[in-house]
Amino acid sequence: MRRGLLPDLSTLQTFEAAARHGNFSRAAQELNLTQSAVSRQIKELEAQTGQHLFERIRQRVVLSEAGEQALPEVRRLLAEAERLMLHTLAAGPVTQQLRVATLPTFGTRWLVPRLPAFLAANPDIALTLESRDRPFSFDEDPMDLAIHYGKPLWPGAVTEFLCTEIVVPVAGRATAASLSGDIADIARAPLLHVTGRPRLWSQWFDIYATGTGVWRGQRFDQFSMVIAAACADLGVALLPTYLIEPELASGALVQLFDAPMETENAYYIVLPEGRQRRRASVLLRDWLMRQVGPRSQAPRASNPQPAA
Repeated sequence: MRRGLLPDLSTLQTFEAAARHGNFSRAAQELNLTQSAVSRQIKELEAQTGQHLFERIRQRVVLSEAGEQALPEVRRLLAEAERLMLHTLAAGPVTQQLRVATLPTFGTRWLVPRLPAFLAANPDIALTLESRDRPFSFDEDPMDLAIHYGKPLWPGAVTEFLCTEIVVPVAGRATAASLSGDIADIARAPLLHVTGRPRLWSQWFDIYATGTGVWRGQRFDQFSMVIAAACADLGVALLPTYLIEPELASGALVQLFDAPMETENAYYIVLPEGRQRRRASVLLRDWLMRQVGPRSQAPRASNPQPAA
């Protein structure tokens, strides 16, 4: 890294404020600087980059083509610097930061309710949990650990099996009461689909029943929406058991038959190459493994029966 090429953050703040206001005087007021100080910093940045960043038009300054290209990256750098400081300040007396990427519904409904136990056992860890629904580059998005559904493939990272996924047919109370005890009756019910798993119902019907209308029904782009739709009696859903534990316990959702299906993919813990032995990452990985327990190997049912 060549230090002479690194811009000063205060100069980048000045550039961003001047670009936003289109006026050096208003930028100076916002930053508690003089107008001449703003002009000097802009000239220094232009000299460093070798580009004219602003054009002077009447009483205003407007970004040049080079300035327009630079502005999004400058804002990203300033946002990252602010995020770093906020995380550091929020950490207080902790000794380790841990950034974790997780699938949105998995994080909301399974992981977050269990996190108090992990954080209580590890008070020196400051956790940041962020949603990601697809693989990303750990170099560009420096997470310490990710939870991934799919195949055990992730460039620049090491994957470790966490658990399988078991889905079961469920419905709200009213919908469940309207169905007979015949598993084939599901083929005549309104079906709820998650757009990211378009073949889920057809795969289930291949195992347990026959039905010609398996593609019909409402579609939602998150499992959390499908859960809400099922609870609202919009239809029958195939949902992972670990995502609907509270609804099954309360009776808001009813499992219709003892007809589970193991999905074709699984859940994996993903660690960036070269950083697999960070203490905080190892602690969370081991804790996650203990949370899934024997459920990770739940079998398919071979003779479906109405659920008790």
